[in-house]
Parts: sequence; structure tokens; C-alpha cells
Amino acid sequence: MGQKVHPVGFRLGIIRDWDAKWFATGKTYATNLVADQKIRRFLRGTLSNAAVSRIELLRSGNSLNVTLHTGRPGIVIGKKGEDIRAPTQCVDGYEWGASTGFCEEIRKPELDARLVADNICQQLVKRIMFRRAMRRAVQNAMRLGAQGVKVMVAGRLNGAEIARTEWYREGRVPLHTLRADVDYGFAEAKHDLWCHWREGIGSSTAKSCPPMSKKRLRLRPPQPSGHRINRNN
Repeated sequence: MGQKVHPVGFRLGIIRDWDAKWFATGKTYATNLVADQKIRRFLRGTLSNAAVSRIELLRSGNSLNVTLHTGRPGIVIGKKGEDIRAPTQCVDGYEWGASTGFCEEIRKPELDARLVADNICQQLVKRIMFRRAMRRAVQNAMRLGAQGVKVMVAGRLNGAEIARTEWYREGRVPLHTLRADVDYGFAEAKHDLWCHWREGIGSSTAKSCPPMSKKRLRLRPPQPSGHRINRNN
């Protein structure tokens, strides 16, 4: 049976807390929501190599506090904290007055679902076998004290023509138990492809290359007219 409920949203208010904490009414609600999405999108794009798991936004009056949960705080902070930028300097068209940035280190990134998913995606981009990457992620999580891990990879695995789904599970992952702290992470692996098939300028090969024919190839040999087979007899 498929899981239709998000594990984190299912436990909000019980054992999990919200990543965005603010109150607004009317048009202010839509404005804050769009601003939060732009801030998260920009920070994840700028700090793509900093292993950012969660981004918490706290609004109080005209102030905005941003807390980054990362496995590599040195990349986020930089020398003497010079690399921490306020969201008002990053998002065009939004001014929130006083803004403050915080950074919290994740002690065990092997147990964070989002970081584990990002790590598997990076290995897939580097052409590492998906089974090896999944098995290694499960073993590292169980070795550091996880009670259960479930990993699923979907798509054209190993360059196959037909997409499929592969998954590994070890231990127990109780999705219906609300007191169970189940973390969930999702990531996409994007591959780039370059194709060089001829020289376009300054080459005799390019000048003598005939244009590609648009004529449709026949799959069957031509049959003489009037010699059709009567299959009803």
C-alpha cells in the first residue's frame, strides 16, 4: 500500500515543529509565503555544497531570523562569519528590517534524511552504481544508531530505457506510530550531457556532409501491386 501522507507533516504539533514560525492575515500571509519560498530557493542554490538540511524562518514584527541546519558549518560561516548573508540582501524586492542569520551544526549527517538523499544523488551524478550507494547509506545509518532505514531510488537506473523503482529497507520504520521520530528527505539527481558530432566551421568534412534525409524508411519490402494475400480463404 502506498504512503500518501508526508511523515513530517503527519507529526507536526506532536513530536515535530514547524520550519516557518510567523502569523499573518490577509494579503500579508501571501506575501510572507512567497518571500519564504524565494529565501529557501536562493539559500539552497547558493549553499548547494554546504549540506543544508533545514532552513528555519522566524518572523517577529519587522525582524527576520534565519537558522540553517547544516552538516558543514565552516562553508556557511566562512572566515570570521563573513559569508553569512542576510535574506534582505539576497531576495530582490523584499525588505524586512533587522535580519539575523544563525547556523546550527548537524553532529551526525548520516542520520539526517535530507543529507543522505543529497549524498546518494551526488554519487549517482558521478556514475556510481545506485545499489552500492543505497547499501552504503543504509549501513552508515544503522551503524550510527538508527533503528530503521528505508531508501528508494526511481528513474532510468543505469541508463535503462524503461524507468523503474528500487528500494532497500533495514530495521523498522513505523509510519503509523506518531511517537516514532521518522525523518523524510527527497532529492533529485540532474545529469548533464554534451554531444559533439561534427565540425561546423573550417572543416572539409562539414562541407561534404550531406543533409539529413527526412524520408521515412520502409520497414517492409515493397510488394507488387495486385498480389495481396487473401487471408479469408
